Amino acid sequence: MKALALIGISLVTGTSLLLAGPASAGPPDPGDRERPAVFVQTDSLTGNAIVAYRAAPDGTLRPAGTYPTGGLGGQLAGSVVDHLASQGSLQWDERHRQLFAVNAGSDTITVFDVRGDALVRSQVVSSGGRFPVSLAVRDDEVYVLNALGGGSIQGFARHDGRLTELPGRHRELGLDPGGAPEFTHTPGQIAVTPDGRDLLVTTKAATSSIDVFPIDRSGRPADQPIVTSLPGAVPFAMAFDGHGRLLVAEAGTNAVATFNIGFDGHLRGVDQASTGQAATCWVVSVGRHIYVSNAGSADLSGFTVDRHGRLVTLGTTGTDSGTVDAAASGDGRYLYVQTGAAGLVDEFAINSGGSLTRIGTVTVPGATGGEGIATR
Repeated sequence: MKALALIGISLVTGTSLLLAGPASAGPPDPGDRERPAVFVQTDSLTGNAIVAYRAAPDGTLRPAGTYPTGGLGGQLAGSVVDHLASQGSLQWDERHRQLFAVNAGSDTITVFDVRGDALVRSQVVSSGGRFPVSLAVRDDEVYVLNALGGGSIQGFARHDGRLTELPGRHRELGLDPGGAPEFTHTPGQIAVTPDGRDLLVTTKAATSSIDVFPIDRSGRPADQPIVTSLPGAVPFAMAFDGHGRLLVAEAGTNAVATFNIGFDGHLRGVDQASTGQAATCWVVSVGRHIYVSNAGSADLSGFTVDRHGRLVTLGTTGTDSGTVDAAASGDGRYLYVQTGAAGLVDEFAINSGGSLTRIGTVTVPGATGGEGIATR
């Protein structure tokens, strides 16, 4: 089955997990409020932490502190460079200036208040399920995707910066809890459409589908999703272009695809383009350009999306081994890519035509196999 292309992630091979303990940082500096920053999740099995970096004017990163989440990282069976096998495990909320992180090994979520490139941990709360791997933010609501036990989503309300779990917003996904290998048979990402109308979940090889839960005015997801089956595609991660179209990294076909989302919640395919690489799993949208991470071939594939949703190939750019999650700077000038084999972040300048120029690399302490990166 083409879904087995995901196993290419494991073939990036056997590096040992770093177990370095988290360090502490100084008190927040209110003067740093608008300074560009990058936050990276370690997902360490002995104590999850967020490592903060200050972005220099040339896009390169400087360490700014390490902040324990108060929970443990986790590792899905069969994974090597991508322990969570997901996208969106670390979420920045610009409106409320908060950062949300999953603690997969503790079944919890951590809430940080963000002050410049400094973090203040304000809450650790149950994820409402087993092994949280992805988060989505919608106004004063936060949704979490739990990967194990058949998969589930849980909604939270936010009041005065704190999350409250709402029982009426829990939905079971009904996936096979015994599907193997575990890291290919769990859900990959939860996301909210730009208009806030729908909540989307990718199921990877478990059912190779995208589930769409329409959201009512109160923030409550529909009881049952509208399911778009994509046999053999293995939809892993999602992003959205400037027109609200859905962009999907398909690990089974090693391709990226674009979809329109109808008012009825059904997805309608627009275009698909092959990367020609191995284990195409993560996707980030930056203006008219998108970049997908190919974990098995240690590179990025770039594309331009035209106003009709058609894809034009930009080419391939090499990274360090185990290419996973990525995030762009707020001004769209720089791309930061996690490479999980050695726990690195590769830094790239985004040129005017969408090509990438490598400008540096930083080592994230204790982050081998970790996933989760966000920019402010």
